[in-house]
Amino acid sequence: MVWPSAAKAVLKTGADREVISVYPYRSACPTSVWRALITDAEQELTFAGYTNYFLWLDHPNLARVLTKKARNGAGVRFLLGDPDADLTRRREAAEQTALTVSTRIRITLEHLQRLPGSSRVEARYSDHEGHIGLSVFRFDNLMPVTPHLANLVGHDSPMLHLRLLQDDGLFDRFASHVETLWSEARPVMFP
Repeated sequence: MVWPSAAKAVLKTGADREVISVYPYRSACPTSVWRALITDAEQELTFAGYTNYFLWLDHPNLARVLTKKARNGAGVRFLLGDPDADLTRRREAAEQTALTVSTRIRITLEHLQRLPGSSRVEARYSDHEGHIGLSVFRFDNLMPVTPHLANLVGHDSPMLHLRLLQDDGLFDRFASHVETLWSEARPVMFP
């Protein structure tokens, strides 16, 4: 290679090659990016944030889109924290916000409950400590990941936008984390 340092500066070749972009705050990621992720996904949409609350605010037609995707054969899953769990209460004490973690979870549950019974959207509760500190959202081979910092709410924490490019890379490691949480979670029972 004639200019190896110049090529390395432009082309990602290491462990970070799966990183599309990085945002200092999840809220700094444009709504249009989230809309494209949700709209373009055809096989899998996994929402493994502890509350997933912000999605319903930012995407007014989310219920209709998810119902259509599920009916067309896409797997649509929501992994939520249990609003009545001790873990949730501890997070509320850390965040000290008026719109509590349990309230944000209940808002997501309310939206999910309104989906048609035939929508085939799955929802489970996770009580795992590893869930509350990390939000992972999968849209086929693309994945926003938010590691939650100390007492900050999700929108104030940083976000990585990943693309699957290799086996056992960042994408696979976060996907495996979500699958472990999903396998240990219990189904949400709607009335």
